[in-house]
Amino acid sequence: MDDKERIAKRLARAGIASRREAERMIEAGRVKLNGQVLKSPAVNVGPDDTIEVDGKAVGEPDSIRLWRYHKPAGLLTTARDDLGRATIYDHLPKRLPRVVPVGRLDLNSEGLLLLTNDGGLKRGLELPGNAWTRTYRVRAYGAVKPELLEDLKRGITVDGEKFGTIEVTAERSGGRNTWLTVSLNEGRNREVRRALDAVGLTVNRLIRTAYGPFRLGELGSGQVVEVPGNELRRAARGLVDIPRTRDADRRR
Repeated sequence: MDDKERIAKRLARAGIASRREAERMIEAGRVKLNGQVLKSPAVNVGPDDTIEVDGKAVGEPDSIRLWRYHKPAGLLTTARDDLGRATIYDHLPKRLPRVVPVGRLDLNSEGLLLLTNDGGLKRGLELPGNAWTRTYRVRAYGAVKPELLEDLKRGITVDGEKFGTIEVTAERSGGRNTWLTVSLNEGRNREVRRALDAVGLTVNRLIRTAYGPFRLGELGSGQVVEVPGNELRRAARGLVDIPRTRDADRRR
């Protein structure tokens, strides 16, 4: 069995940098493989190869892990912002390893955001083909018209972009604001806000409550909880191979 992988992927799994950043590090001459400076990232490495970055040995990649994070409103889901605005990374616990978000929540959205230390798991959980439902509680201003909600269910086109099925159920109304439950299987940019705006509803609060089998539950704003290894393996079956290890079953 071939257990080799691209060196940029190995560095990403080891938490050194993203694949793209790792490729740039290699091109800058900062990475050695078996004592020799690499000139190109087009190299496969195996478990017996020795890798150094800036003169420091790179250890074995961590076990694949996943966390549930209750993202507060007002934080960007990005590593850095050119305008100096706060990001989730400014507020995550220092004990976490390097993590990347699964999908995104925009600046003013809140609720469940999955975080992982593995790029392969991230991509697997984001794939539209996995048919995982994203569920939101949404407070919107405007008149809720059943015929327009049926349009959302059939799929509408917004600014030339065709959206898939969006299920919307009205929960309760308070004046001109109505709480809605919104479910969809896609993760397009600001899709919920754009779709509701197209049927005359202005979103003024958006909370993601579920992503596939994972729930926000009672997780408080800003809190992070690791998904137990057995639960992660069960949910990710068919998307990515997650070995059964002690680390994978550890909860922090």
